[in-house]
Amino acid sequence: MSRKPIRVLVIDDSPLVRELIVDSLLAQCGFEIAGVAADGFQGLQLLEELQPDVVTLDLQMPGKDGLTTLEEILQRRPTPVIVVSALTQRAAESAVDALQRGAMDYVAKPEGMAAMRKSFGEELPAKIRNMVGVDVAHVLQLRRARAERRQLPVARLDDGSQRRCAASCVAIGVSTGGPPALARLFAALAPPLPPIVVVQHMPEMFTRSFAERLNSLSPLTVKEAEEGDVLQPNCAYVAPGGKQLRIRRRGESRIIEIFDGEFVSGHKPSVDVMMSSVAAVYGDRCVGVIMTGMGRDGADGCGAIRAAGGFVLGQDEESSDVYGMNKVAWVEGNVDLQTSLDHMPEAIVVRVGQLPGPRKPVVPFVADAIR
Repeated sequence: MSRKPIRVLVIDDSPLVRELIVDSLLAQCGFEIAGVAADGFQGLQLLEELQPDVVTLDLQMPGKDGLTTLEEILQRRPTPVIVVSALTQRAAESAVDALQRGAMDYVAKPEGMAAMRKSFGEELPAKIRNMVGVDVAHVLQLRRARAERRQLPVARLDDGSQRRCAASCVAIGVSTGGPPALARLFAALAPPLPPIVVVQHMPEMFTRSFAERLNSLSPLTVKEAEEGDVLQPNCAYVAPGGKQLRIRRRGESRIIEIFDGEFVSGHKPSVDVMMSSVAAVYGDRCVGVIMTGMGRDGADGCGAIRAAGGFVLGQDEESSDVYGMNKVAWVEGNVDLQTSLDHMPEAIVVRVGQLPGPRKPVVPFVADAIR
């Protein structure tokens, strides 16, 4: 018995972009174009009439803009929305805002026809398929309930633990549903803590705006990671979109290396690349955290951290927008403890306080071969 095609509503004010998206989806099996709309007003009308499975949504549109349209989609008929956004600073800020408001994923509109065809022909269909069956109403209900709850108090490290922070590291991997989850997490984390390295699957340009937003919410210093950054306690480093990130040892310092490697586990940046390097450099003085997201990126990296003697925390199913990456890591035995998003800040602080004394790296960094 054949599966029903995925019915997609395309909302974009550019006739060229609409045509490219439609042609790219129809060139593959399993998609049906439910309708196309040139603005938010028409898109909302078609949403009610056609009841699509997934909506692709441009954000920069005249009249009713994408953010307003998104909010009305989620109010009228909660449907998975994939933002299709230009690679500009302004567009990136709007896309990060859209993810916070309830968009489930994003695809960039790169410069040039060939790059756009590749993005719409490969990345967009895969993300649309991932959205099928996602209960958006449930996700929004979880987020509203979380916002209404007061953040649980988080203990601080004692003086002895504070002195060990510089020799430790927290490595966080997250994808779909990550922006609101990380906002909640970083609002609760406070010094003293080891350096934190974050891979959130995002296109280039998006990660700088996202890091700035986290920095505005957090008692920690949060920035987009740059080549040669020396890891410092009480600082968090967000991997730049479109590049790989790994940690290197240079004398007594640990530094960030950014490079244009191959896609690993389907992503660039890849959680597996980052976590494997952290395991190699920090050994058993590392806490891994795997959170909400599609796919399996991070499962092998969590395994590398555990093999090195570190400890891995996983976000539980109930508090995850999408129980995917964290589920795979858990099922494969690469997570020591699952906990809710609300309890994650306390769990991180507790595990950091229990880290042993420094040791030499015990795990080879296998991702070197991808350079």
